[in-house]
Amino acid sequence: MPPIETLSADAAEAALPDLAALLHACVLDGASIGFVLPFTLFEAEGFWRDGLPALRSGARRLLVARDGTRVVASAQVGLAGPPNGRHRAEITKVLVHPRARRRGLGRALMNEAEAVARAEGRSLLVLDTRSHDAGEALYRSLGYAVTGVVPDYACSPDGVPEPCTFMHKRLPGSAPRSGT
Repeated sequence: MPPIETLSADAAEAALPDLAALLHACVLDGASIGFVLPFTLFEAEGFWRDGLPALRSGARRLLVARDGTRVVASAQVGLAGPPNGRHRAEITKVLVHPRARRRGLGRALMNEAEAVARAEGRSLLVLDTRSHDAGEALYRSLGYAVTGVVPDYACSPDGVPEPCTFMHKRLPGSAPRSGT
C-alpha cells in the first residue's frame, strides 16, 4: 500500500497532468463526481487548477496516493466554513483510478482525511455520494451514518438525474471548537 501524501499547492500544480488523468479516468468509468460527458482532459486539469487557491490558503487539503511516481488516488478535505461551522470538515472528490481499485486506497485516503480533520480540530465530517454506489458501502463500513437521501440530486456522467446520499461521522476523541 503506498503512503498517503498531503500535497502543497505547488506540488499539486506540478502534479496537474496526473491529477487530470485520474479525474478523467474516473469520470469516463462512470463516477458521478460532478461532471457530464463529453469530458476532456483539459476540463479535468481546469478543475484541479481552479482548486489551487484553496490549497494555498489552507481552506482545503489534497491527499494523494501514488503508484510509483503517478498519482492513482486522491481525496480532498474542505476546512473552510462560516464561524458557526468551523467544527466540521467536508470530504470531497474521493477518486481511485479504475486500474488501482480494490487495493484499499479509498479506505486509506478516508483514514488519512479523518486524521487531517482531527489535527485541524474538526469533530464532524460530512460528505455526499451517489446512492447505492461502492463509495456509499465504503463510507458505511468506516462508520458514516446516512443523514438523508435527495432524489435526482445530481446527474450521472451520462446526464441522468440520480439520488445522492448525504452522510456524516462524528470523530471520536475530537472536541468541537468553540467560536473563533
